[in-house]
Amino acid sequence: MANLPRIVITGIGLTAPNGNSLQEFRANLVAGVARIAEIDVRYMGRHPAGVCDFEATRYQKRKELRNGTRAGSVAIYCAQEAVKDAGIAWDAVDRARVGVYVGTTEHGNVETENEIYNISQFNYDTKFWTHHHNPRTVANNPAGEVTMNMGITGPHYTIGAACAAGNAGLIQAAQMLQLGEVDLALAGGVSESIHTFGIFAGFKNQGALAHHADPNKASRPFDCDRNGIVISEGGALYTLERLEDAQKRGAKIYAEIYGWCINSDATDAVLPNPDRQAECIEIALRRAGLRPQDIHLVSTHATATPLGDRQECEALRKVFADCPDTYINNTKSYIGHCMGAAGALELAGNLPSLVDGIVHPTINVDKLEPECEMPGLVLNQAKHVDRVDTILNNSFGMLGINSVLIVGKLRS
Repeated sequence: MANLPRIVITGIGLTAPNGNSLQEFRANLVAGVARIAEIDVRYMGRHPAGVCDFEATRYQKRKELRNGTRAGSVAIYCAQEAVKDAGIAWDAVDRARVGVYVGTTEHGNVETENEIYNISQFNYDTKFWTHHHNPRTVANNPAGEVTMNMGITGPHYTIGAACAAGNAGLIQAAQMLQLGEVDLALAGGVSESIHTFGIFAGFKNQGALAHHADPNKASRPFDCDRNGIVISEGGALYTLERLEDAQKRGAKIYAEIYGWCINSDATDAVLPNPDRQAECIEIALRRAGLRPQDIHLVSTHATATPLGDRQECEALRKVFADCPDTYINNTKSYIGHCMGAAGALELAGNLPSLVDGIVHPTINVDKLEPECEMPGLVLNQAKHVDRVDTILNNSFGMLGINSVLIVGKLRS
């Protein structure tokens, strides 16, 4: 990558169950504050879930909210906030040179389930089926809603990469900037998953849906008593630019993107493959020109499923066996699993470590499972460390898709 343009992060917009800005989100992570609710899931009763409470009407009219989608609304909020955070004079931007790349797990399930339920109240008479169905459910919807809301005429698409999608959106944007296809990119991931009962039912029938008397303790990666995933919604979109362009306008720079990798397990639809995960990490390191010892913070994907956590820990021990200055944490213990938004949100929550040297902990670990023990694992209490110059962000998904993104302080 040495001869390609360097890519930097200059803006962040997000909504998570425990924060609607990077500042609020980060403060809660460092303080150990989770915010998981219990919601009524159609046909299934009450279950823990991560619910976002952002001000949707800040950027959309009520009619647009009724006609559009929850995922689109999350994406619009995050995109607008990312541009504002980047300090870009939006009216002066050539919007034909802006690309929108939004990762997602799935799209359209929420709307289809709701519409089928609605017409079931009218004896399945399709005249009660909404004419908004098609634009709501096409795969490019969340990114497309952003372009319409912000007047962007450059390329847009969503990236279906299961729970690796947040990283995948950022990787796609970086590649398009390096190729000169766009001059500015809005990228990351979004999820509306809590609004579909099908996801809850699917995980429950797999034995992978979390339950706990206290919803804030339901998501507990690495803990002996973990029992599954807390399904959550959320989003994080970033403003990405070529370094030269960012410096020319005097932009604040959060981090430089050093390297990445996406690969496939090719072994099972659900069970992860630690060898392929380790390989993905190693390739990303190689592309970034780094050794494992050069990574100061690893953000894990761990979802609090017994096998999934063990497999990732096996992969991490293989790569980071001799890395005394590498610390490891997890964000899902606070917000649950935000699916397509997970990787993008987890990266955002860790980026301030590059400045303040604080590693937020994994919470809810009362008894660490022996198979999840790793050197450098930060548990239950934030840790001040000597330096955080680099962050490696893991995101893995169903059908065996793995994504790793490495970022760090601006290289000299």
